Amino acid sequence: MATYNLRRFAHADGLKAIAREHLLALLNPHKPYFDGRGLTLPPPSASDGIDYDQLVNVLMNPNTDTPKGLLDALYFVHEMATPEAMDVLLQEAENNGISLDGNPDPTAADVAVQVYLQNKDLLERKHAEQYLLKPRSFEYFQTDTHPIPKFKPPTAKALVALEKDLDDWFEKKKRGRGSKVFVYPKKDSVWFLVRHGDPLRREGSLDGGQASSVFYRPEKYDVLVYEPTIGEIRMHACGKGEKDLFRRQFGRHVFSKEDFFPETGKYTLEPLRTDGDASVVCTDVDGMEWVRLKEIQFFWGGAEKETEIRKANDVFAAYAGRGRTMPQKARIIRASFQVKFTDSKTARTVTIRPSNIAQYTRDSDAAVVEDWLTKRGFILAEQEDDEE
Repeated sequence: MATYNLRRFAHADGLKAIAREHLLALLNPHKPYFDGRGLTLPPPSASDGIDYDQLVNVLMNPNTDTPKGLLDALYFVHEMATPEAMDVLLQEAENNGISLDGNPDPTAADVAVQVYLQNKDLLERKHAEQYLLKPRSFEYFQTDTHPIPKFKPPTAKALVALEKDLDDWFEKKKRGRGSKVFVYPKKDSVWFLVRHGDPLRREGSLDGGQASSVFYRPEKYDVLVYEPTIGEIRMHACGKGEKDLFRRQFGRHVFSKEDFFPETGKYTLEPLRTDGDASVVCTDVDGMEWVRLKEIQFFWGGAEKETEIRKANDVFAAYAGRGRTMPQKARIIRASFQVKFTDSKTARTVTIRPSNIAQYTRDSDAAVVEDWLTKRGFILAEQEDDEE
């Protein structure tokens, strides 16, 4: 079930943004439910108006009989009732032969409702697509299968089986069922968006003037990106359990091998210690002008779990200016670099956290940064062998 946020329907204005005929078309499939809640929906041909105040009251106080389809419809329509989403939906309506009502000045909500009523899957897919651009932190896993098999898009049957296995895990972890996997093929990669539930939340509400509470299950989006040329998948997900789940189940259902992506590390920061400022040279990397080490973190451990953080405009220059070198015994657990790309006037930040995490200001920087990391030895040797 989609996240049901009471604040979305706390005011009649949000509902009045939808033309009367479209709102009734959205609500009428659930007329028996509204009748049971004491709200009579007028027929489309009637001159009577909708009792918006009572409608808000019903929506603000859902019960166990509230139809899932109603909650989903209101959720997705509200999420896509923005000017930006409207532009996308108008183009998709034209591309998919969806006929709108001809109103020369529709609201964004009108467009969203009409698309939802005619092609629910399309609206749901375009809603999910917006989450592809948000993640910036990824953990990487590479296949050890040689040669790397040619990628074949998963069939509908494979996706259903994948979603079932994901549901089994999420249900066991008290996150409910209803997972859905969206596939977005790109020019050089394949993006997977996984929508699933999070643990239930309780939110206070008023029911007939009496304080009450409502339970709802928030939804969560995780992103996985597969690079077919090097057999690597990177993922943006919450915890180790989810990442391990995705690693195994995507391996099983998409690549026909559960251990297609072994749990091995990719990055090391040791070149910073062994090679010094030579490790940030980038004259042989297309797309980069210069790199500076801005921050480095060392983990000393011990009873107090000591961590040392060094920051400077240029850490190597700062060490040299004071006649110091990096500590030799502490483990390097994080490094942030300022990188001047040729396509930008200002430098951008790249952060590496061994063994599998890279963070970019823009995900489009990944290819150039990976080239530099490989040439300077930040990619573990066994991973370099996998790419050959």
